[in-house]
Amino acid sequence: MSQDILKQIGRTPLVRLGRIGNDLPREIWVKCEHLNPGGSIKDRIALAIVDDAEARGILRPGMTLIEATAGNTGVGLALVAAARGYGLVCVMPEKMSFDKRSALATLGAKVIITPNAPPSSNDNFRNVAQRLSRENGWFLADQFRNPANVRIHEETTAEEIIDQTGGSIGAFVAGAGTGGTISGVGRRLKAYRKDITVILADPVGSALADWIETGTPGPDGSYAVEGIGAAEPPANLHRDVIDGVERISDDESFEMARRLIREEGLLAGGSSGTNVAAAIRVAARGQVDGPIVTILPDGWDRYRSRPWLQV
Repeated sequence: MSQDILKQIGRTPLVRLGRIGNDLPREIWVKCEHLNPGGSIKDRIALAIVDDAEARGILRPGMTLIEATAGNTGVGLALVAAARGYGLVCVMPEKMSFDKRSALATLGAKVIITPNAPPSSNDNFRNVAQRLSRENGWFLADQFRNPANVRIHEETTAEEIIDQTGGSIGAFVAGAGTGGTISGVGRRLKAYRKDITVILADPVGSALADWIETGTPGPDGSYAVEGIGAAEPPANLHRDVIDGVERISDDESFEMARRLIREEGLLAGGSSGTNVAAAIRVAARGQVDGPIVTILPDGWDRYRSRPWLQV
């Protein structure tokens, strides 16, 4: 029996929603990524990125990792860093919850908070992480561009979904932060069966939905849901894999997240609400041949201080 916590990443349950959407013409199944050891789907890419860098010899014992993160990849990297003896610096935009900052600090990461600056600004969290990596010789995980991100979802997340459904999948629905989940899972599912539909669940205010539909990013607006959406498409978001989009408001996302908690006993976060709200729209149309599969990317513990989760 393995005693390494990193061996417990992945193989998460896939469960059918029993109450929410129960009257729709298609079932909705949710992949419980909030049950990974670090509490999110980002555990998968954290381990994959470190494994890849070690194998290529660019990450060596005693080095420091740095990453621009909404919080969850930082937690995943903190688990890997603790197990393998690396230092960790996490750069986060100020919009992210205090709960995430606190969790990262408790895990031993140094946390740097940046303004909510656009990608063109030197103060943007991704630009700050890149600059600090160059100046200090730290290893930049670079989840938004690192191909190990997409690859691990092709090799693990998608394969698990195929196995757990017996291949009976009508559509896959997911939001995009780095783009790794929807690109990797979507590409593998389409290789498995060409008629599986892949739908992006995007927050109202994100520029990604317009980019998927037209090839040009939409206006950069504000939204409160964390970890998904962007002002410009990341390199790991592969437009050719995606068949359509659903735009979901903050109110819809947070109401659905509360319903998942109270009606299904699924202790999921805000972007889970985005994904399920979009999946319900797809299921309601009844135009796909089989169940709709979506992702619960993280858990409610990341958001306990947020107003939307207050009773």
